[in-house]
Amino acid sequence: MIRVLVADDQALVRAGLSALVDAEPDLEVVGLAEDGTAALAMAEELQPDVACLDIRMPGLDGIEVTRRLTARERPVPVLVLTTFDLDDYVFGALEAGAAGFLLKDADPTTIVEAVRRVAAGHGTLDQGLTRRVLREFASRRSLQPVTAGRAAEELTAREHDILLLLARGMSNEEIAAELVVEVSTVKSHLARILPKLGVRSRLQAVVWAYQNGVVVVDGR
Repeated sequence: MIRVLVADDQALVRAGLSALVDAEPDLEVVGLAEDGTAALAMAEELQPDVACLDIRMPGLDGIEVTRRLTARERPVPVLVLTTFDLDDYVFGALEAGAAGFLLKDADPTTIVEAVRRVAAGHGTLDQGLTRRVLREFASRRSLQPVTAGRAAEELTAREHDILLLLARGMSNEEIAAELVVEVSTVKSHLARILPKLGVRSRLQAVVWAYQNGVVVVDGR
């Protein structure tokens, strides 16, 4: 079971997300928080596999909660669900370490699949935001704490190839087919790529690649 913490200041939204998640056989809501402070306390107590956070909450907002959850010794992967698609919210959430960002009006199937992807370390981003977000990150290179030159030098040629394919949105299976290797080999390379880049998820690796100019926005 994937254990999920839901944090939102609107009771109706909390109830709706809880019902949606609990209806899936492999997902279980273990905590409902009405603000950021409560979300942090519940995460410490319950150790969820994924935290679904709203951006705008009383006290600590979703971006600050994300920053604290992903900086822990045992990080909690975060999926941000919000009604707002303002650029600063998206960038703030991703820079804080969020593994996924979706608008609340996404269809139910997309939301539950996003929870699964984030739990698996794959990350997800609302498709309508992707190009705009990556284009903006490409112009904000100074925000990345690891320089492209130093980290890129640490990547092997095969790891560099995998990063480029990852930035094209390929799954492990698709990357394996493209490079004619086993899926387990791709997973092993990814496990080494993430710490070299100083990131925690596949989505963060893609953001890093665009932000540091390793790949350009059109994916070439």
